[in-house]
Amino acid sequence: MRNKRLAVYCGAKIGNNTKYKEAVMSLGQKMINHNFDLVYGGGTVGLMGVIAETVLQQNGEVYAIMPKFLKDLEGFEDEAQHTEIVDSMSVRKQRMLELSDFCIAMPGGAGTLEEIVEAYSWHILGQVNNPCAFYNIDGFYTPMKAMYDNMVVQGYLSKENRQKLFFSDSLDDIFAFFENYQN
Repeated sequence: MRNKRLAVYCGAKIGNNTKYKEAVMSLGQKMINHNFDLVYGGGTVGLMGVIAETVLQQNGEVYAIMPKFLKDLEGFEDEAQHTEIVDSMSVRKQRMLELSDFCIAMPGGAGTLEEIVEAYSWHILGQVNNPCAFYNIDGFYTPMKAMYDNMVVQGYLSKENRQKLFFSDSLDDIFAFFENYQN
């Protein structure tokens, strides 16, 4: 039986809060401890580079998916055991979902947000079966959680579908959500 695979969406920058880098390193270690392989955007910079380096240093399996146009901007993790250079961001997002079982958003910018929101949307539409979580370090995603809760209040998102999206500042709780998830 193969390991579970986690798509990790995170910034191509480190960010201003040192806790984010530490949290990404903790995630990498947790993945190794729980026999999860990494599926990510393929870059060597920012939090993306940190998660890949952490998993690779522990002899974990890494799937790196990089659009051609970003290769020179973000570097490419050629030490990953599984690498793909694809034509576009759309193909990268699709391949990451096809290869993974679960999705998590770490701190990041607009690209990170786009990726996790699309993954969640595809999940609730039945296109993929990848439960999604936001690792809410230092309240980074608290406004996003409030927005999704407001979508329920305003009648744009069902309570059932809202329960398919998990927010937590605890990796233990996030991994429990993944391991106990039933669609």
